[in-house]
Amino acid sequence: MSWWRRRRSIFDEFEDIFEELRRIEESMMSLFEESFRRMIEEQGKGRGGPFVYGVRITIGPDGIPRVEEFGNIKMTRSGKPIIREEMEPLVDVMEVDDEVWVIAELPGVSKDKIRVRIKDNKLVIRAENGRKYYKEVELPAPVDPDTAKASYRNGVLEVRIKKKKAEEEEGKEVKVE
Repeated sequence: MSWWRRRRSIFDEFEDIFEELRRIEESMMSLFEESFRRMIEEQGKGRGGPFVYGVRITIGPDGIPRVEEFGNIKMTRSGKPIIREEMEPLVDVMEVDDEVWVIAELPGVSKDKIRVRIKDNKLVIRAENGRKYYKEVELPAPVDPDTAKASYRNGVLEVRIKKKKAEEEEGKEVKVE
């Protein structure tokens, strides 16, 4: 009678593999949710949230993928997360012709509560209106801070800054007498 038994096909083997992968995924999600809940209980006492953590993956003009974190939870090298009071907004930095554009998402903030500062080729954004936002952005090219213009509409901050001209980057020549 054993010859009547159905033979297993290669598809049956794949079905078993995928089922095992589904069980592993469920187990990992359960562990992640439990550890995240414990972390919030331990570090988030009295903070009330929101707790935000996300990543964005982009491909730069050089073809290299970049992973950028945002939110108010920072992962340390030891793997232990730190919850900050300030949230790090999602930011895009682009070079357009002779300008550098920085676009940041700051939902729920009044225009008069936003502070933008440019120093040493970095743009620093601070905002507070119930929520606190903070982000330091390394600019891709030397800029002239005197040319910076910022606008804020519908929760999106846009800062445009002219790049320094090549002769400005080299400095000003001083005549020797």
